Amino acid sequence: MTRRALVWLAAALMMTLAVTAFFTRGMGFTSRANPGALEARLALAARRWAMPSSARSRVNPVAGSPEALKDGMEHWADHCATCHSNDGSGGGAMGRSLYPPAPDMRERRTQSMTDGELFYIIERGVPFTGMPAWGTGMPEGEQDSWKLVQFIRHLPQLSAAELEVMEGLNPKSPRQMEMEKHIHDFLKGKN
Repeated sequence: MTRRALVWLAAALMMTLAVTAFFTRGMGFTSRANPGALEARLALAARRWAMPSSARSRVNPVAGSPEALKDGMEHWADHCATCHSNDGSGGGAMGRSLYPPAPDMRERRTQSMTDGELFYIIERGVPFTGMPAWGTGMPEGEQDSWKLVQFIRHLPQLSAAELEVMEGLNPKSPRQMEMEKHIHDFLKGKN
């Protein structure tokens, strides 16, 4: 690259930074707002670009079965529903409070991803979002993640009965456990 080209590139970069600084000055930072359409598109494009092709092409080694689906559902209810909701909508208080908000896992954007892409995200997380890396590096942990992939595929067909089962599997705060104990004791005739 010639010196002249470098000067023009530096000038364009400085102009871009100056315009960005001008329009963002005093905006503040908040995770209450949703990302704009351009920001969302750029983030998704960056994720697709950074996804290794070897991860994208991986096939789920866990055979589809009612047991694997049940295991994935239990794991989801205990670990994922806090942000993504039991139904996968991302509509819970925690998921809505993230920046960007937790995605609706039932939507085409997620459901059209390959099993390998979903597995990679579960195992490695997504930088600059609330999605942590859940990978343990252990075969048992990978099996759990593959079962989660199967459950994510099932989310659009989730039944009311499955949602009810999941509510019983969700983590409970000490206050919730105390309230349940009081109700149980009351119904059993204990004070």
